Amino acid sequence: MKADFRIPLAVGAALVLAAIIAFAAPHVVGDYFVRILLLMALNSILVLSLSLSNGFTGVFSLGHVGFIGAGAYAAGILSLTVQQKKALLPHLPDLLNWFSLPFLPATLAAGLFTAILAVIVGYPLMRLSGYFVSVATMGFLIIVNVVLINASDFTRGARTFTGVPLATTLPWVIGWLAITLLVLSRLVYSPFGRRMKAVRDDTIAASAVGISVLRARLLAFVIGAFFAGVGGSLYAHYLGSFSPNTFYFAMTMNLIAMLVLGGMGSLSGAIIGVICVSLLSEVLRSVERGFTIGDFTVPALFGASQIVLGFLFILIMIFRPKGIMGDRELTFGLSGKSANHNHKEGKDR
Repeated sequence: MKADFRIPLAVGAALVLAAIIAFAAPHVVGDYFVRILLLMALNSILVLSLSLSNGFTGVFSLGHVGFIGAGAYAAGILSLTVQQKKALLPHLPDLLNWFSLPFLPATLAAGLFTAILAVIVGYPLMRLSGYFVSVATMGFLIIVNVVLINASDFTRGARTFTGVPLATTLPWVIGWLAITLLVLSRLVYSPFGRRMKAVRDDTIAASAVGISVLRARLLAFVIGAFFAGVGGSLYAHYLGSFSPNTFYFAMTMNLIAMLVLGGMGSLSGAIIGVICVSLLSEVLRSVERGFTIGDFTVPALFGASQIVLGFLFILIMIFRPKGIMGDRELTFGLSGKSANHNHKEGKDR
């Protein structure tokens, strides 16, 4: 069996297990644990979509959450009923206020909308490198936030956008996670994926051997934006109500922390980062409310969880800057080859 097919096979096996968990979990564990599983799967989609450009092309984007927010609002507008649009968005253009889309078409439309937006934004920005592209993408995030606040005819402005149907369930999220992981694993470990990593490692050398730096970066940016839009729709249909600040710097830092902790050059590392940060956040959130052991009482320390996570992030950067997985992948023993090995293999060809 070719090595290139082993990683997707391992991913498929893992996702079959995840699908079983998705359908069995609501019957076995309580609503609290189902909610934790759902949020971990949802954040995994968002971090995986971020890893495609940040981890595999070397374009460290700080504007990815802008696509998540755009997808959330696009799906929300499309999902509202005609009556809700008349009540909540009375100045919405006629083109949008006479119909309502079900959950799945609205999610696909949100993904396509953010992909088109990424083509428009990415074409000039993907020519930049290093700190310049990070600052430029952060500017895109700020622009999206300002537009969401001021385009009140579409978004209700700074007020809460509400009324989105609560359609996101654990099986839906696991299903989209499966699609995201399979698509990205096939892309990253394909010949085109090796071109992306060549661009990441040395743009001058990649250009010298005929690789189009702009094409590699832009394609990764657009595919990542599509899944970010899908994730935004899932998030919107999970929360039901949100505002522009939901999709801003706090979410940006949270997703980047998960990606860096797990390993920016690894798809499985991205998921491991999500699991570690999510579980640690839940434990610390319980601890910061205060607890008692025998005669010893620890008072409530609100905000302590964020401080501890911040220190953990600093320690990871000092002692393991490549994250938990680095460039390696979990393949469940089906392949001894790592992502880094495949990269070297691609160089040798």
